[in-house]
Amino acid sequence: MDGDDEDALLARAVGAWAVSGRRGVEWVARRLPKDVHEEELELPLPYAEAVARVRAVLRGLGRKVPPVSRGMRTRGMRTRGTRTFRVMAGGGAWGLNPVLVTIRLTAPGGSEAGPESEPGSTLVHLRAAAKEGLIRQRAGQRMGRRVAELLTGHGGGVDE
Repeated sequence: MDGDDEDALLARAVGAWAVSGRRGVEWVARRLPKDVHEEELELPLPYAEAVARVRAVLRGLGRKVPPVSRGMRTRGMRTRGTRTFRVMAGGGAWGLNPVLVTIRLTAPGGSEAGPESEPGSTLVHLRAAAKEGLIRQRAGQRMGRRVAELLTGHGGGVDE
């Protein structure tokens, strides 16, 4: 997953809150540290059902973001048996800290599925990243855990 692209998307999202001086806000936001949550999950669902579940979970979280960098295809970063989804969600205090959530699904036998993957299950790589200012909100970590719980069915609703 492209870190430069992630930084640019997060900086633009932070800059969107600027009343004036948007470029300056974006410049500063690019230099802020990121709070990141990454984990690997295995959903006990066939690939098509896993895609539908991810879409349903992400639809309730935020607005869709193209899953690939400039210069590449923008119709869903796909290689054989993989698919990537991205949304920009609100995290932190009052949901004002933008969090970029990226999910990559890999079907059993897909290009990144290992020999340990179960047939009828789908591997999930989850990444949630947010910029951190002086007050640590851990928005990326919190959103990542929340999305993981929603995907596995161990959490409550989206508005939790």
